[in-house]
Amino acid sequence: MKTWNRRNFLQSAGWAAASFGLLPACTGKSASRPEDTGKRFKISLAQWSLHRALQSGQLDHLLFADKAASLGIYAVEYVNSFFKDKATDKEYLEEMNTRAKDLNVRQLLIMVDGEGGLAEPDAQQRSIAVANHHKWIDTAKALDCHSIRVNLYGSSTDRKAMQGASVDSLSRLAEYARPMDINILVENHGGLSSDGAWLAGVIKEVSRLNCGTLPDFGNFCLSKKTNDLGEDYCVEEYDRYKGVKELMPYAKAVSAKTYDFDPMGNDTLIDFSRMMGIVKASTYSGFIGIEYEGTRLSEEHGITATRRLLERLI
Repeated sequence: MKTWNRRNFLQSAGWAAASFGLLPACTGKSASRPEDTGKRFKISLAQWSLHRALQSGQLDHLLFADKAASLGIYAVEYVNSFFKDKATDKEYLEEMNTRAKDLNVRQLLIMVDGEGGLAEPDAQQRSIAVANHHKWIDTAKALDCHSIRVNLYGSSTDRKAMQGASVDSLSRLAEYARPMDINILVENHGGLSSDGAWLAGVIKEVSRLNCGTLPDFGNFCLSKKTNDLGEDYCVEEYDRYKGVKELMPYAKAVSAKTYDFDPMGNDTLIDFSRMMGIVKASTYSGFIGIEYEGTRLSEEHGITATRRLLERLI
């Protein structure tokens, strides 16, 4: 574990942000939590927005809450791959809690990847995947999160078979999580899960109060191909606006994916005004998570640009 001085980190990050005109210099006082503003929608930060810094070792996972606070965001969404070997490490999780509490940062959810196919038609493989997710439900409880986000992946192309498998997995996970007051959320995350109508039908069939969706503005690729350079590209995409509209009735979190920005501060790929109109027309209230995936701007500047866009539309 790396040794860091949290106060020095926040001060240096605050001054760096101020030098770019992004934030006022750090004063040493914690800002109020976004839920204290009384607004219907609040802004959180998805950890994937900083995946390059985390994967390179430039940013330690334990400093993610610090980084969010230095950017003026006081609610975070974790990705399990950045602390995958720490799910059952009570001392490590307590350190995460301590740091978040010291900064007045709320820990909202854990996005869980790489734990097996919950839409796998093979019952034995599916049971292994369900069991693999249990520890992350326990971890979410330890961190006082409200949810884990899961994926519906499987080896079949049969819509009905994958729907039945998904309903089985989600029902079992929701039952396990119910006594801990943890939600099981499904994100449109590629393949059949990016078919809004199909995913909405799965959640409707599960019919559990603690099972819902995490609509992502950008993940609507139904199928991909690989080019000669080994790079994947989308060949079939679901209508993102239709998909978000179909998923919002079951939403317990929302992910605002951004890629790049025009001179007016609007995302160049997604019509955020239209997308936020869909969100506002629903009954959802709560956090909207910044998930910057662009490469032209630095991760910090992309996060700040997304925050400004959301604040303007909210």
